[in-house]
Amino acid sequence: MFSYQDQFSAATKTHFQAQLDLINTITTKTFEGLEKIVELNLSAAKASLEESAATAQQFASIKDPQELLALAQAQAQPTAEKAAAYGRHLASIVSATQAELTKATEAQVAETSRKVSALVEEIAKNAPAGSENAVALLKSAIGNANASYEQLTKNTKQAVETLEGHLSNAAKQFTQVAEKTAGRKK
Repeated sequence: MFSYQDQFSAATKTHFQAQLDLINTITTKTFEGLEKIVELNLSAAKASLEESAATAQQFASIKDPQELLALAQAQAQPTAEKAAAYGRHLASIVSATQAELTKATEAQVAETSRKVSALVEEIAKNAPAGSENAVALLKSAIGNANASYEQLTKNTKQAVETLEGHLSNAAKQFTQVAEKTAGRKK
């Protein structure tokens, strides 16, 4: 049988390694998300430059104000649709990255919680007489920590869902306004 010190030492070492693994996973997933965002932004910038060059050539060939007005109207809706698509794509990347981070964190917390509970149970079995109150206090503290984490996770998920909903609504409203504006000018 191991001593308590050996048990805590082994548990601490395992926990430390698990934390390093979690940090590595979080860092990797975060950089993957950032890479996708950078790729999206580069693609959008490239497309925007190409479209701007084409539009500039069209504007350069305009001979009267009616042509100018027609070209401006023709550009309004596609530009709004592209902006809305960009917003949806960006929200999708952020949402997917957040989901992966949450999944990795939840798995780590669940495993750590399981290991700590097992360690506390082992200690409780071998605890000397009269230490029941200390063991009960330790179990209560672990239970409270787990409950706090679960509440934090629930609140974070709600906040992300709310943010995603707001981004989606903003994109829809932006598209609707652009469609109405383009419709009125025709």
